[in-house]
Amino acid sequence: MNADIEITTWEDAVIWLRNRPDKRQLVKDAFYDDPLIAAAKRYHESTEWQAVSKLLRGRTGRALDVGAGRGIASYALAREGFEVTSLEPDTSAIVGAAAIRGLAAEAELPISVVEEFSERLPFTDGLFDVIFARAVLHHTHDLDLACSEMYRVLRPGGIMIAAREHV
Repeated sequence: MNADIEITTWEDAVIWLRNRPDKRQLVKDAFYDDPLIAAAKRYHESTEWQAVSKLLRGRTGRALDVGAGRGIASYALAREGFEVTSLEPDTSAIVGAAAIRGLAAEAELPISVVEEFSERLPFTDGLFDVIFARAVLHHTHDLDLACSEMYRVLRPGGIMIAAREHV
């Protein structure tokens, strides 16, 4: 990495990656490419999402996408018929809440966005039928507290799916 470039946010890192011609495939594989709606559609058709979709078969209701990032999983959940809440503390228009709001508007999908961390979920107990956490648990400040909060807001008989994790 160039020593005179300071990367302090996830948005900075994604911008840096996007500006590297040798990282084009990585950007596409990570769904960080634009237009965002095309990346979201590609994620919805991916083998990863197809595996998740099998786990969700027969389920309906409310879904919480924890650490939603750009909203690609929120998009997929909404396309599957869930009422989606995207939890994303980053406000960024590239990798955060503003990106999700733009995607939801463009796709005309009912996705609400809450700008908060998973360690303090502002929801009532048992509100969600599905909790989906894609590549986010390793970013939590307090994994035990985050998992406890997710369990608290998951309805009895609901399902939590964590994907792309290494914790």
